[in-house]
Amino acid sequence: MRHHFSLNTVVILLSAILFLSAEPDHTPPFSCDPSNPSTSSLPFCNTQLPISRRAKDLVSRLTLDEKVQQLVNTAAAIPRLNVSAYEWWSEALHGVSRHGRGVTFNGTVTAATMFPQIILAAASFDSHLWYRIAQAIGDEARAVFNVGQAKGMTFWAPNINIFRDPRWGRGQETPGEDPFVAGEYGVAYVRGIQGDSYGGGQLKDGRLKASACCKHYTAHDLDNWNGVTRYVFDAIVSKQDLADTYQPPFRACVEQGQASGIMCAYNRVNGVPSCADYDLLTQTARQQWGFQGYIASDCDAVAIIHDEQGYAKEPEDAVAYVLKAGMDVNCGSYLKKYTKSAVAKKKVSELDIDRALENLVSVRMRLGLFDGDPRNLEYGNIGPDQVCSQNHLDLALEAAKSGIVLLKNDAGLLPFSRQETKSLAVIGPNANNSGVFLGNYEGLPCKNMTILEALEKYYVSSTKYHQGCDFVNCTTASIDEAVETAKQADYVVLVMGLDQTLEREKHDRVELGLPGKQESLVVSVAEAAKRPVVLVLLCGGPVDVSFAKENPKIGSILWAGYPGEAGGVAVAQTLFGDHNPGGRLPVTWYPKDFIKVPMTDMRMRADPSTGYPGRTYRFYNGLKVYEFGHGLSYTNYSYKFVSVSRNNLFLNNSLHENTARQSGSVPFVPVSELGTQSCNKKMFSAKVRVNNPGEMSGIHPVLLFVRTEDAGRGKPMKQLVGFQSVSLCPGETKEIEFVVNPCRDLSYADEDGVMLIEEGKFYLVVGDEEYPVNVVF
Repeated sequence: MRHHFSLNTVVILLSAILFLSAEPDHTPPFSCDPSNPSTSSLPFCNTQLPISRRAKDLVSRLTLDEKVQQLVNTAAAIPRLNVSAYEWWSEALHGVSRHGRGVTFNGTVTAATMFPQIILAAASFDSHLWYRIAQAIGDEARAVFNVGQAKGMTFWAPNINIFRDPRWGRGQETPGEDPFVAGEYGVAYVRGIQGDSYGGGQLKDGRLKASACCKHYTAHDLDNWNGVTRYVFDAIVSKQDLADTYQPPFRACVEQGQASGIMCAYNRVNGVPSCADYDLLTQTARQQWGFQGYIASDCDAVAIIHDEQGYAKEPEDAVAYVLKAGMDVNCGSYLKKYTKSAVAKKKVSELDIDRALENLVSVRMRLGLFDGDPRNLEYGNIGPDQVCSQNHLDLALEAAKSGIVLLKNDAGLLPFSRQETKSLAVIGPNANNSGVFLGNYEGLPCKNMTILEALEKYYVSSTKYHQGCDFVNCTTASIDEAVETAKQADYVVLVMGLDQTLEREKHDRVELGLPGKQESLVVSVAEAAKRPVVLVLLCGGPVDVSFAKENPKIGSILWAGYPGEAGGVAVAQTLFGDHNPGGRLPVTWYPKDFIKVPMTDMRMRADPSTGYPGRTYRFYNGLKVYEFGHGLSYTNYSYKFVSVSRNNLFLNNSLHENTARQSGSVPFVPVSELGTQSCNKKMFSAKVRVNNPGEMSGIHPVLLFVRTEDAGRGKPMKQLVGFQSVSLCPGETKEIEFVVNPCRDLSYADEDGVMLIEEGKFYLVVGDEEYPVNVVF
């Protein structure tokens, strides 16, 4: 049989064959191609030279026009020097993200492991877990880059701002309200993603697997409240609060984590835009803390200095302010538009531009992007099989389970028994929705399974479901139908809470209760059910669930944050006892009337004279729904101080004559005058025995606090100074050791931001156990 083809058909077929047989370009972008004779011999391509010298050489070869093109996040290629284009803006808050401009999922890699949103990961109080998550993210980031689906390896995470106000839409992105926890999280994340060891100091010649960027520097924790936006907000912050709350996480990120990036924030701090603040960027970060890396603006943060804030009279003034302050790269196009005219108007010098460019080029060189094809270098063997690998999926499940917090469990309602649970009703707008698990700055998950699906698949085939509300805002609710569904089941699980329509970037909350008719739905179902019900909350920020806490027909409350792609299985395993919950709240849960406190008030400390209640567990003196650190388990753990190596801490032998001063009748000394060596000599050990007397194994975070007898003069009521996770079998006892650094853990900031140690009695606190330590001059 003969086939007759037209000429057009032949052309189409040939084109299709050529298209299908063509090898797609999977080459990641890089500079200094060794096969290019015109540039391979140039000093900036010489891997034997120090990076600082190579960076300086490259910058010296650029024209002003070429320099300007490098000052924005989408940096142009420089073909005559064989320098590739580069995209600075990629995101990896809790997994390689679809947000930003540096990564695509339209090739070999179509998804990435989505770990829990940070607020839930923080609830594990497990820095080893945080480090392992960041390691996995770094590996997946390199894999995406190696297959040519990334235009850069700089990721704008972690977010280590303090979760100061429960209404903040981006609080979900942070490790919570405690500056020590935020700092420890930042260090673990930075070390993990950049390729360092858990203990630090193991980067080979400063080389980076991926680059972390600690954000948003500083005192940034308001997006859009009551008409005040982050773009115009002037955060009035005392030296005292800067010293002991807002700055410590960033200092830890730089000094201990060795972060290669910092992002300056939109807002002003005490009148000065963060990205234009020489004291913050240069004097503090670079000179005091020794920061070596690049400083990026938040997106369009340079433009708003002129356009929104009116701080700069001309666009060129804004350019000059940020470059002279120490910022290096503008997310946006403002520097691309106005830097050349700023030079022409003599508002900024080319030396300021060169300084910025040397910082930028140095980071790209540390990433190995000026050493030839990265696939032939240290991290070149990380392939797409690393993305969504079983190890990473298992880690995502472990992380989700580790963070889940059991808030209430009256009469041991949980865990459910498989044998006794013949039928189950699952009710609520978040019950059959896996999208809510991801929070914000999410990527495309490897797998999806809702809580309903996980319960049906693994535990109870006879499961009835009702959505309850059409949407999470629950403006209307089908309460009667939900009640009928509940009546037909042995047990009822209500899956309620929030989602990204209610809390997110650019959107702060205006209330702290459950939205719409969710509370009415929960109460009505609980009243009708055969047994007390379980309430599962999916949300980043805290909600006032006092009604459920006090209602005996609501037997258990579980907070699961935004648990990442493994959230459905994690919640199901927790409900049925295949996981013993151990998470503890990283934020205070405030009552509804806390919304009377202006979100714009940045003060941490309470002011009794005006009724201002203060913020966070360290200073807040009002009523709480749940305390920072609260978290139950299916077993009860007990603690006992076994030994403390110093009962009395004598500081007089560390001081020069007459160094100690008096505050009223109390002697004190500035920590800076003790010096690092003396502080290190004063460190002591506290050993705690932890026992699991129950019938279930569990992983339990042990939190060590310090409190003083006198919480006056702006001192915290108590503060966290250490945390460790311990795994215990039924009946097992283990001892864990905390190292207490008096200069860090027993000090407080005075009104001038100076850290002081006072004479007096301090108490080490674990649970209900206390141990006194005396500081003596």
